[in-house]
Amino acid sequence: MKSHVRRAIAYVAACIISGKRSTAIYDYASSQYYNFSINLSESGIAAYDYTQGSHISGSYSSLYHYGESQHISLRIEGNKFTGFDYGESCHFSGSVNGNSISLYDYGVSSYFNFSI
Repeated sequence: MKSHVRRAIAYVAACIISGKRSTAIYDYASSQYYNFSINLSESGIAAYDYTQGSHISGSYSSLYHYGESQHISLRIEGNKFTGFDYGESCHFSGSVNGNSISLYDYGVSSYFNFSI
């Protein structure tokens, strides 16, 4: 999975699960903050990645990353999330605990950590 797509998924999942509307996510892999915005409503999700200059929007179970022109499925259960990145054809899973997010990318068989 591409690093900016991984960050976007971690950010969206964290905002949904935590109920927080953070304006940035910290990526421990790159030791850097990345700015985002998000609007969550009954009709769906509208997020924006300022670093990539791209929208990520859709329903709570099916997102579209406009920068990559790809779909992303997302399923949330409690503080855990799973899904599939159609652009890279790989699964991911993760969890949110407070401000911390852990995401496992099956495409590269590695864990990635973030915080909002």
